[in-house]
Amino acid sequence: MAHRILVVCLGNICRSPLAHGIFESILDDDFFVDSAGTGAYHIGNPPDSRSIAIAKKNGIDISHQKARQFKPSDFDHFDSIFVMDHQNLRDVISLARNNQDLQKVQLLCDVEGLDGIDVPDPYYGGEQGFEAVFRLIYKACETLKKTF
Repeated sequence: MAHRILVVCLGNICRSPLAHGIFESILDDDFFVDSAGTGAYHIGNPPDSRSIAIAKKNGIDISHQKARQFKPSDFDHFDSIFVMDHQNLRDVISLARNNQDLQKVQLLCDVEGLDGIDVPDPYYGGEQGFEAVFRLIYKACETLKKTF
């Protein structure tokens, strides 16, 4: 059975779609990747156009993704849940039903060289913010890939 990975941010239109696409591009078919948001703001919407553009610039197509909200049953369907920042971490942990659920959750950047930093939300920034976020997420995903 494939290792199932879920990446989570606030609205599921900027950061987690990028991580979703990056993981899919660097992992083999032994992995299933999805993304979600802790908030319900953008359910059913495609990723932010700036996320789509920076992913495309780097050879990754995320335009087919649709935002959805994280739900407690996601703990049953995923082996690893990576969140983008400490607020997302608190929000996801608050929905955990037991210690087994908690064991699945970690910050995306809680890896060597990134030391648990937050992936900043680029939503209110410019293109440079999306570029920086893409590079940060890519580095975290590449580092995590070595642990699977």
